[in-house]
This record gives sequence, structure tokens and C-alpha cells, in this order.
Amino acid sequence: MIEVNIQAEKIKKILISRTDAIGDVVLTLPLAGYLKEKFPHASLAFLGKTYTYPVISKCSHVDEFYNYDTFSGFDADGRIQFLKDINPDLILHVFPREDVASAARSAGIKYRIGTSHRLFHWWTCNQLVSFSRKNSALHEAQLNFQLLKNFGLEEIPTLDKIAGLYGLAVKDLPPEHYLTWINSAKSTFIIHPGSNASAREWSLAHYRDLMRYLPSAKFQFAITGTESEQDQLQDFLSMLPANAINLVGKLSLDELLAFIARVDGIVSASTGPLHIAAALGKHAIGIYPPIRPMHPGRWAPAGVHSKYFCVERACNDCRNNPKKCHCMNEISSASVADYMLALV
Repeated sequence: MIEVNIQAEKIKKILISRTDAIGDVVLTLPLAGYLKEKFPHASLAFLGKTYTYPVISKCSHVDEFYNYDTFSGFDADGRIQFLKDINPDLILHVFPREDVASAARSAGIKYRIGTSHRLFHWWTCNQLVSFSRKNSALHEAQLNFQLLKNFGLEEIPTLDKIAGLYGLAVKDLPPEHYLTWINSAKSTFIIHPGSNASAREWSLAHYRDLMRYLPSAKFQFAITGTESEQDQLQDFLSMLPANAINLVGKLSLDELLAFIARVDGIVSASTGPLHIAAALGKHAIGIYPPIRPMHPGRWAPAGVHSKYFCVERACNDCRNNPKKCHCMNEISSASVADYMLALV
């Protein structure tokens, strides 16, 4: 690796590479907003997956989207040409991938920035930044800013500032029959109980009790989730109160974004929809375990109306058995309901 001094005034195009899940991508959008502030003359491209395109495409800071699924379908020469065609002056490997890093080097991208904690970055990047996500006290959205140190940009924005940097705007409307269901005289909250095993989950009994605690004259609920979660939610969905609607498996990501943009908030574990709601300025109410690195210090929703619930103690009891997280279930439905009642 040869260190190259970055000449910021010569950077005309920046490529952010973040090819993982929805929540991770949402928490990278403030980095895009910050780069637009600091380099208003530069265009900003984003390398992401087909799955996350609906989110990335609605970020005002992103000028161009490039599909990692297309990139990964090429052979080595095709991947190199793919990045040559994008023609960025700088690539930020926010989510390290060896195939992207190797192609970026071979494509001759002038500035290639990545963490020093990935061995393959030592021969594919020419700017290494030393930081550990796993052991850091910073929030995930803040950790992304560590990659800007070699710009001379050592500021780590506060979470309050990050809340204003998403640039996420949803103009689309959800399907008409769901839009008309929303009663403007009530507070409409999404209940998103599953996580596809990506997070510790609050029990379905807790979500059921939460809906019972909140008066139907003031609240209505939409239950969301993926099609693959329908079977495990079957009993829960069969006993929904009259003021709740089942939308599990019925919304595309585009439609879910449009629906979140029209409701008041969401209650969920640490999931993509929770972070989308936070980015859109909704009441994003997260249920979290204290275990690192899944704790709220790293993954709490970072928005202007965000709130998380977590037991106040260190605990690792569920590390080897994620389905038995007693810390999550010690968070009472009543405490969350009291918070929500204070919002109306």
C-alpha cells in the first residue's frame, strides 16, 4: 500500500460502497449528506444492492445508483470495467468487500479508502483508516465518518446533527386501499415484530399487550413484516384487535417506505423499517438488548423523534442462544404504552 495525499479540490466524483442490509444503508445516508456539504462540487454515487435501491434512490444526496448485484455477476475483467465506467475519483469502502476493493484498485481509482482491519485492504487501498466498529463506543452512523479522517475531516457529528443529514424524502403514496385505512383522527403506528433473525426480538405477547394497553379511540396499528415471516406470525395475526390491520408480506419496500411516510411512527426491534422511520422524522420506538454490539449505543434509531427502551445493566446471557433474551422481555409493554400515550 502506498499512501496518497488527497487533494480535495480535484475530487469530482465520490463512490460510497455499502452493499449490506437496509438499516446499514439508512445509517450511511448521513455520510452522503455530510460529503455533499463538504464537497458541493462533487457528484456522489452509491454502490448498493437491488434490495436497498428503493431507499438509496429516495436520498436527495445521491446522484447516481450502481447495482452491486450487477457488478458481482461479472467476471474479474467485467467488474473492473464496471468501476471504470463509473469513473469515480474516490471510493469509500464503508462495507468492506474484497471483490469491490480488488476491482477498484485494478480500475485505477485514484483514492481508495478503507479500514485497516481488513487484510485485503492493505494491498487494494491506498488510504487506510484504523478503527474498530466492534469495540467502539460510537453509534453506527457515526462510525462511518471515521473513513473521512484522511480528508482532514476529523469531526464526528453528534446524533442530533446526523438526524438532519439523511436527505430521505418519500413522495410516493401507498396503495389506495391502505392509504384510505389511515384515520387522521387517530395515531397510526406500525408494529414490526420480526427481524428475520437479524436482531434480538421482543415477544409477540409484548406487542399484543401493547396494542391492548393503548385505547382504540386514539390508536390504530398496521402489522408489517416480510412474506417469509407469515408462518411464524400466524397465531399473532389471527388475534389482532379490531383497530389493527395485517400488512405482513403485502408491501414491497417501495410501498413500505410510502406507508411509513404517512403514519405517525413504528415500534420495532433494531430493524431496517425502524431506521427508515427515524430518517423520515417519525416516532421511531426501538426495543433493544444491552448486549454488545447490538446495544442501543451502536444501533439506536437516530432521528429527531427517536426513542429506545433497554434494561440498564450489562448482560451477555443470550450470546449463545439469541432466542432466549430475557433482557428484551423484561421491557414491559406498559412502559412503552405510557410513552406512546404521552405523544398524543
